[in-house]
Amino acid sequence: MGEIDRSLDDITDAIISASIQIHRTLGPGLLESVYEASLARTLERRGFRAARQISLPFDYEDMLFGDACRIDLLVEERIIVELKSVEKIAPVHGKQVLTYLRLLKLPLGLLINFGEPTLKQGIHRIVNGLAPSASPRLRVNQLG
Repeated sequence: MGEIDRSLDDITDAIISASIQIHRTLGPGLLESVYEASLARTLERRGFRAARQISLPFDYEDMLFGDACRIDLLVEERIIVELKSVEKIAPVHGKQVLTYLRLLKLPLGLLINFGEPTLKQGIHRIVNGLAPSASPRLRVNQLG
């Protein structure tokens, strides 16, 4: 089977749709690892590549940091998904995703908090260098 060229919109729609389905079924309050495994499996069943717990090595001033951070999910090698299961997202969580995006030179990440009563409140889009006029389909709760 050949590679399918999916747009950022299509990938993001699939991630959000799968996340909402999982949240409606399981509800809030479980460990992040449960939501991570469930989301990865759901996306894979829908034909998307979803790699879990990706180590993000980087170097700084001739020092190599091989395992300084881990990405919860990398979908289609294009979108970072950082999952939380907390009462409220802190500003540092959005900054964390933006740092990952900058290190990997990727344009888009999603920060999803499964701890919210409704998942719509818990979905945040983080951009790295995308024009503000990017597709309206991608406009969800944007963090700073």
